[in-house]
Amino acid sequence: MATIATDAPRATSPWDVSDVALYTENRWHEPFAWLRENAPMSWREDSPYGGYWSACTHDLIQQIELDPATFSSSWQNGNIVIADPKPEANLPNFIAADPPVHTAQRKVISPAFSPSQMAEREKQVRARCKALLDALPVGETFDWVERVSIPLTMGMLCILFDMPMDEWQDLKRWSDYAGSVNPDNDNDEYRAEWMAQMQAMLARFDRMLDERRDAAPADDLISRMVHSDAMGHLSPMERLANIALLIVGGNDTTRNSMSALVEVFDSWPGQLRKLHDDPSLIPNAAQEAIRWQSPVTHMRRTAMRDVEVGGQQVKKGEKIVLWYISGNRDESVFPDADRFDVTRENARRHVGFGHGIHRCVGARLAEIQLATLIEEWVARDWRVVPQGVPERLASPFLHGFVHMPVRIELRSS
Repeated sequence: MATIATDAPRATSPWDVSDVALYTENRWHEPFAWLRENAPMSWREDSPYGGYWSACTHDLIQQIELDPATFSSSWQNGNIVIADPKPEANLPNFIAADPPVHTAQRKVISPAFSPSQMAEREKQVRARCKALLDALPVGETFDWVERVSIPLTMGMLCILFDMPMDEWQDLKRWSDYAGSVNPDNDNDEYRAEWMAQMQAMLARFDRMLDERRDAAPADDLISRMVHSDAMGHLSPMERLANIALLIVGGNDTTRNSMSALVEVFDSWPGQLRKLHDDPSLIPNAAQEAIRWQSPVTHMRRTAMRDVEVGGQQVKKGEKIVLWYISGNRDESVFPDADRFDVTRENARRHVGFGHGIHRCVGARLAEIQLATLIEEWVARDWRVVPQGVPERLASPFLHGFVHMPVRIELRSS
C-alpha cells in the first residue's frame, strides 16, 4: 500500500450497507455481491454514521487487518465500529487499542484460552449443553434463542468469570447494551439508560475485582486482570470497557452462530445427514457455521495516513469498514459461497473472528461450544423445524437473531 500524492475520482457505493433494514429483512446478500464484483473498495458519503469506506473482499479485509500501523483500531482514533462514539461511550478496551497497549493487555487475557484451559472448558461445555438440551420439549414450539443459544453462551461466561450462574440474565442485558449499534438509539433517553446499565455492570464487576485482588491469583479472567501489571490498575472507564468487550465477545458471536444452525440444517438437511454418517466432520461444520453466519458483521479501522488501498485513495482520518459478512461470501475464496457445506475444505479461512493481531482471543472456545452443540444435536437424532420467520437483530455490527420459534422432531420419525 503506497502513500498517495494526488486526488482521484473515488469508486462510490450505490448502497449504504450500514442500513439496519438490510439485516433485519435479510437483504444484505445482493448489495455485497455487487460491491465485491464492481467496487470492492468503495466510498459511501451518505449514511447515519457519516462517510465511510467499505472493504468487501476477503483479500482486502486481510490486507488491512495486517497493517495496524496504518489502519488503527484505537478508541483515540475512532474505535472499532462504524458509529463514531460519543465521549461517554467511547470504550478504551484492548480490542480498541493499537500496539503496544493492545499487545500487553491481550497477553493478560490469552492464557485463559490456552489448550489446557480449553480442555477443562470443553468438559464444562459438554455437561451444560447436555443438561440444557435434555430439558427441551420435543414436539412443542419454543424459542431457540431464549432456551438454547443465550443460556449456553451466558453460562460459559459465568464460568469464565467464576460468577454465580443465576446472574447470567444480568450479563445478557449488559451485553445487549454494550454491543448495540443502531441509529434509532442515538437519543438522550437511550444514552441515559445505556450509562445506567454500564454503571451497574461496572459496580458488580468492581466488587468481584476487589474480592480477587484480596485472594491468591486464579485462572478466571477477573483474577488474571486484577493481578497483572497491564490491567491491574485500569481507570473506571478502562475497566468498564474491557469487561464490556469480554461479555460481548463471549456472548453475541457464539450465540448467533448457534441460532444460525437452525437455519442451515433446515435449509440443507442433507448436511445434517452427512454429520450423522461421519461425525468427524463436526468440527469443520462449526467453522462453516461461523463463515456462513458471520456473527460480527463488521469492524472499523481509521486511516493514520494518506494511503492507497484496493486501488482507492484513502485520506488520513477516514473510516474504513471491514465487512466480514461480505468477505465470508467471497466466491473467489469460497466457491458457491452462499451454500452451507460441512465438507468445505477451506471453511477455516473465514474472517468471522477477524485476522491478524486482533483475531478473537476466544475463538477456540467459540468453536468448542458450537461443535459440542452440533454433536449433541446429532446424537439426539433431532430435526429442529422453524415455526415462522425469525426476528433478526437490528444492527449493522452484530449479525444475529432476537427470537427464533422452533419445534423439535425426531429425525427417524
